[in-house]
Amino acid sequence: MQIEDLKKSVYDANMALVEHGLVIFTFGNVSGIDRERGLFAIKPSGVDYEKLEPEQMVLCDLDGNVAEAGLNPSSDTNTHAALYRAFPEIGGVAHTHSRAATAWAQACREIPCFGTTHADYLPGSVPCTRALTDNEINGDYETETARVIIERMKKMSPSEVGMMLVASHGPFTWGVSPEKAVMNSALLEEIAQMALSTISINPDCHQINPTLLSKHFQRKHGKNSYYGQKSS
Repeated sequence: MQIEDLKKSVYDANMALVEHGLVIFTFGNVSGIDRERGLFAIKPSGVDYEKLEPEQMVLCDLDGNVAEAGLNPSSDTNTHAALYRAFPEIGGVAHTHSRAATAWAQACREIPCFGTTHADYLPGSVPCTRALTDNEINGDYETETARVIIERMKKMSPSEVGMMLVASHGPFTWGVSPEKAVMNSALLEEIAQMALSTISINPDCHQINPTLLSKHFQRKHGKNSYYGQKSS
C-alpha cells in the first residue's frame, strides 16, 4: 500500500463517522495501519471535519511517535498504537463519543444482548472496561486507556469482539480495516440505542436465549456460516 492510499482510506473512514452521525465538531478519530511499514495514519488533533484533507492524516510508528513533519496527531494516538501492538490482526481503530454508546460507557455498564440484531454481530454483551485508577489517569493516560481495553479483552478474540466501552469515557472499535472499524462504531451505536429503548419499554426484560444468540452469531461468523454470498 502506498502512503497516499493509506492516508486516503483513513480520511474516508473519518469522514464516514460524520456521514453516520457518530461525531460532531472535532469529536472522534479513526486510524489505519500499514503493517509492512510499521506505520499508521490517524486524524490530526482538533481539526474540524469540514476542513479535513487526506494529506493531513498524521503518520505515526507503533510507539506513537510522529513519523513525518506536519500536524499534531490525535490526542488518542497512544491508545491506537497500543491496540495495534496488542492485536496484530486488526487494521483499523475508531473512537467516537456517539450518544447512546457513550451513555452506557458513562454508566459503566456493559450492553446486554436482548435480541438477534445484537447477536448478529457479537457473541455476547458489549464489554465495558473497569475504571482507571488515579495513578493510571495521572500517568500515561492514553496508553493506560488501551491497557484496560486489552485487559478486558483477555480470553476474547478481537476478530469476534470488535467493540468496547471504556468506563466513564466512551466507545472504541476496531476491525481489519479503517472502514470496518467505522462500521463497528455504527453498529455499536445502533445496538446501544436498541438496548436503551428495550429497557425503557420493559425494565425487566431478560437477555436473549443463549441458544438463539449462538445461532445468530454462528450463522454469520462461524466456520459453517451460511449468511451472504459465497465468494468464487
